[in-house]
Amino acid sequence: MYGATRYTVLKKRVLAPKIKEIDIYSPRIARAGQFVMVMVDRKGERILLTLVDWDREGRWIRVVFQEVGVSTIKLGLVDVGENLYHVSGPHGVPTHISRFGTVAVVGGGVAIAALYPVARAFKEAGNRVVAIIGAKSSDLLIYEDEVRSVCDELYISTDDGSRGIRGYVSSALEKIVSEGLKPDLVWIVGPTAMMKACSSVARRYGVASLNPIMVCGMGMCSACRVRVYGRTRFTCLEGPEFDALGVD
Repeated sequence: MYGATRYTVLKKRVLAPKIKEIDIYSPRIARAGQFVMVMVDRKGERILLTLVDWDREGRWIRVVFQEVGVSTIKLGLVDVGENLYHVSGPHGVPTHISRFGTVAVVGGGVAIAALYPVARAFKEAGNRVVAIIGAKSSDLLIYEDEVRSVCDELYISTDDGSRGIRGYVSSALEKIVSEGLKPDLVWIVGPTAMMKACSSVARRYGVASLNPIMVCGMGMCSACRVRVYGRTRFTCLEGPEFDALGVD
């Protein structure tokens, strides 16, 4: 940690094609479910990244991202020892962690990394945690070992059938529920269509972690507004988690 300043990239790891993990020196105190806003350089845009892990003593935070546009590609080019322009946060309301009983956590794609700290927190609270993670193919599957280490059961699905159950995670969730799983809570994170499909399976006990486009992160720009049970909500301030069935 010698020589590190605010927002120095401390570690960097490639998890899958175009999916990377970095540790950033940033003295923040975070909780499961929160996120940060990152600017790579002075002229760059602010991008939302969910916190995957953190160390209060080491004063670092960990994020995982997929290179899909200019800003994330530029972030992927930052080397260990270099500084990011700015990191703000943590933002968002932390996940409500309690002892529910059986908690199913469902994640798809790069969002599997965001599932990990939430699953860990539910497990530490005394819940039985069942995880369902999925990707388009086995080479894009990330954080399998990390998620397995904090769950009682782990199910894997791939769209092409190259690993685990063939099909989407929503189909895997439906299959497992039909075979007898009776979760007291279903926590969902991933692409919007995937969360919508999973929420129909989760019925009335699903919580969706939303990831809309954010610009300011302070509730001023209205870019992240969503409709929940007919009411406009701001994801950066009131989210990112909402009752899954209530989300339009």
